[in-house]
Amino acid sequence: MNRLACVRETMRFPLNRLTMLVPDWLGKHLPPEWANRYGPRADDYRLPPTKAKRVAYAQQIGQDGLWLLERIEGDKQATYFWQLPAVAILRRVWIQPFRVVDGHLSWRVEKQDELPPSAQLISSPYDLEARFSRKRATMWVGYKVHLTETCEDDQPHLMTPVATTVRTAADSATLPQIQQGWAAQSLLPSQQLVDTGYRSAERSVQSQEFYQVELVGPARKDQKGQALAGKGYAAADFTVDWRKQQATCPQGQPSPCWFNTLENGQPRVFIKFSRKQCGPCPVRPQCTRMNRRGIKLRAATHYQALQAARARDSQADWPLLYPQRAGIEGTISQGVRGFGLRRARYVGLAKTHLEHLFIATAMNLWRLVDWLNDVPLAQTRQAAFERLMPPARA
Repeated sequence: MNRLACVRETMRFPLNRLTMLVPDWLGKHLPPEWANRYGPRADDYRLPPTKAKRVAYAQQIGQDGLWLLERIEGDKQATYFWQLPAVAILRRVWIQPFRVVDGHLSWRVEKQDELPPSAQLISSPYDLEARFSRKRATMWVGYKVHLTETCEDDQPHLMTPVATTVRTAADSATLPQIQQGWAAQSLLPSQQLVDTGYRSAERSVQSQEFYQVELVGPARKDQKGQALAGKGYAAADFTVDWRKQQATCPQGQPSPCWFNTLENGQPRVFIKFSRKQCGPCPVRPQCTRMNRRGIKLRAATHYQALQAARARDSQADWPLLYPQRAGIEGTISQGVRGFGLRRARYVGLAKTHLEHLFIATAMNLWRLVDWLNDVPLAQTRQAAFERLMPPARA
């Protein structure tokens, strides 16, 4: 649901609950026009088509919700209504999209950063833990499931501990939870194939130090201009002496300044060269647009792990090892098409995670039966015309 549909459905939710509990009180106090306004479900096609009309409609819903809360507060016989979950949800949701200034209620404007962050914004009155998310052109309200499977050539590919998180949680933050599940059952692998979202220098070091698990996946690339353009001198072209706390540029100049700092809670090293060094340098345009060069690096262990991962990406065995991770895409497809993985049957994070565990168990049973019956693994589907044509020569 979008924001407008969410507040409309949030208004409809307590009305239906109060109708079941106190129909006489509700029929006595509510305006008759509310039956048409809040009777049908909040589908997008029922909402006003233009932006101005939608804002006006949101104002109307906000005033109606405030009016209902004031009637409940002013009626001594309705004081116990505050204990009803539906009324409590109405109060919580109304704080987020509306604001009241000098007794005037107004709809918050998203572009003015007046809304809470996605991790806190309630997106459905029926599931307060579900969150709105967007990935490329796909938008949804719900959770995120993290699937892991074994990929030995001579063994069945089985699902291992499944993790379910709120959608706003970063993939890399879920990795320790997955590895802890393995460690608790003495099932830690020697290598774990992951995509870039789970990979970071910090996670690589933690995975190796705490669990002796090597993370295998594309390392994050240097996003600075020189590295992206492939021209000039990137940070990796500087020689770093961590013991002396000094970096040497490609022209042989040592850095006079070394600062240890923090960035988003992570240790960083900021290295600066002097204007006397960079000013007369003949290759300064290839190095920096400023009067002097500065580079920012991770801490020593994290920086070295990142450089080692980038070097591993170019090794000869890389094309043979990492493509095995693509099998998880087929697993996700099987879960979605065969077991309804994309639609949660329950409400709340805990119950949704239980559903994911049931699905993973069912998939394991299915795969074990196929393996015992010598059913080969399915290959990537091809269109009939594609199968007909011979492979093109390079």
